[in-house]
Amino acid sequence: MVKFCHQWGRYGFLAVALGGFVILGAGCSHSGQTPQNKSKVAVKAATAPAKAATALATPATATTVPATLAKAATVAPPSAELRMQAMGVHELLSSAQEALKDDRLVAPAGDNAIEYYLMVLKKQPDSRVAQDALRETFPFAAQATDQAINQKNFPEAQREIGLLARADPTNYTLTILRSKLDAQRKLVAQQQNAQQLAAQQKLAAQQASQKAQEARPPPQKNIAEIAAAAKVVEQKAATEAAARLRQQLAAQQKFAAQRAARNHGAVVIRMVPPKFPLSAARRGLQGWVNIQFTVKTDGSVGNVHVVRSDPPRVFDRAAIIAVRQWRFKPAVINGRSTATVHERKIQFTLPKAP
Repeated sequence: MVKFCHQWGRYGFLAVALGGFVILGAGCSHSGQTPQNKSKVAVKAATAPAKAATALATPATATTVPATLAKAATVAPPSAELRMQAMGVHELLSSAQEALKDDRLVAPAGDNAIEYYLMVLKKQPDSRVAQDALRETFPFAAQATDQAINQKNFPEAQREIGLLARADPTNYTLTILRSKLDAQRKLVAQQQNAQQLAAQQKLAAQQASQKAQEARPPPQKNIAEIAAAAKVVEQKAATEAAARLRQQLAAQQKFAAQRAARNHGAVVIRMVPPKFPLSAARRGLQGWVNIQFTVKTDGSVGNVHVVRSDPPRVFDRAAIIAVRQWRFKPAVINGRSTATVHERKIQFTLPKAP
């Protein structure tokens, strides 16, 4: 268990070790991790206990951009759906773990870890292994979707957001991803419109120069001078169009950056460690407690309750008392503080004898 916690701490999960116990934050941010590390962590998560996540949701509709700017999204063929339906639960779980090892979290369509686990839940709704794996794999899959947005692969990003919504429809990360996808689509469309406008202005200048030359045929000795003047006019028009395009792009990028900065998840400010129950220490008991709670808009914690614990009711009270004292910087969505639901796993471990 201690080795498991240390490994999670390497990849950005919130881990605090004090006085012989360890707090493991299962929902922390995972920035700066390589795809190989993500897949290793997600494979371990496939066997950890956690809350069921079987609800479905429909992704929000985003602004359409021209097909020339977007890569085609990979859509699972009917044969892939039929193939997964024909597989047994054990075979689906095995395929899901292979997908995690290969960093196939949400892609390609029809052959990724999220879809395999969702099919397991379709066949066996109470499968704790699939429920736990979906919850623990979600942050890494969200990062892969964010990369698809950054690469301007909008149809694929839309498909992956829809897949994540089926895995955890209430996760606030979906709102952030949808907002970013919509902003990037609009930005690309505006950039293309600006480029088309610049090309049209350049063409108009060229046509105007050509008509002027055709209307008044110059003497042979002035042809070079007029051609040079026309070239100067054409270069000036192109320079002005490029300057306007740069200004428009700078304004659009600034707007997109400001909009992205207005969305972030809850950030812990103060974390009070729980006290190890004396009665459990005397009996040499160790265990863990899964706590679910709500981070309110003022950063305080409410609605604290135990989801599951092992052994039952031994460490519950100590965990609840500690979590109620935690404080957060609340999540901000579309510039407004928003209450969000979180879950943490608190580990109670006795120190090893010297």
